[in-house]
Amino acid sequence: MPNPDFSHVTSWVFDLDNTLYHPSARLFDQIEVRMTAYVMDSLGVDRTEADRLRLHYWRTHGTTLAGLMREHGVDPAPYLTDVHDIDLSHLTADAVLAARLRALPGRRIVYTNGSGPYAERVLAARGLAGCFDAIYGVEHANFLPKPDRKAFETIFATDKLRPEVAAMFEDDPRNLAAPHAMGMRTVHVADVAAPADHIHHHTDDLSGFLARLVG
Repeated sequence: MPNPDFSHVTSWVFDLDNTLYHPSARLFDQIEVRMTAYVMDSLGVDRTEADRLRLHYWRTHGTTLAGLMREHGVDPAPYLTDVHDIDLSHLTADAVLAARLRALPGRRIVYTNGSGPYAERVLAARGLAGCFDAIYGVEHANFLPKPDRKAFETIFATDKLRPEVAAMFEDDPRNLAAPHAMGMRTVHVADVAAPADHIHHHTDDLSGFLARLVG
């Protein structure tokens, strides 16, 4: 491992959306439309109020789903199926990224606030199926979302992952605070840096960053 900051790492944890594909794919635009529609139907509110609530839940609870569950008792399973029923046909396979992921020494997992089946679809569309040892969605954390530390602890306990020898790659800076506190190496993957004490590294090119890690 050429970079000494990662020489101890034996587990590599990757967020999915806007991390393993570039935000220009705009998948979340499609998801947000479906989330707003779901809020409208579930709560009987108009589009403006549904949009306001969706953002409020995201800011307050970490995800729209968490807000709907905690404040309205919404069943998570139908919600996850509905909001992730989006078009992935414009995603392109990335053989170079796949090769660089496979070159990482140790265990590689995906952990997303989306659902596991959705993550599998995205990975397949990106040509990354088979690059990971495990895929965890919010359902595997008992529907508790990142950035809640308990969500990370649940996933890591399931995976038998030791945070002190692991690294976390995420596009949302909020979701790196708990991993940092748990002893993980943290990497913010985004076009614009968000300097913070809990972020060790920033990159706007995940594939290039991994290339520098594996040499």
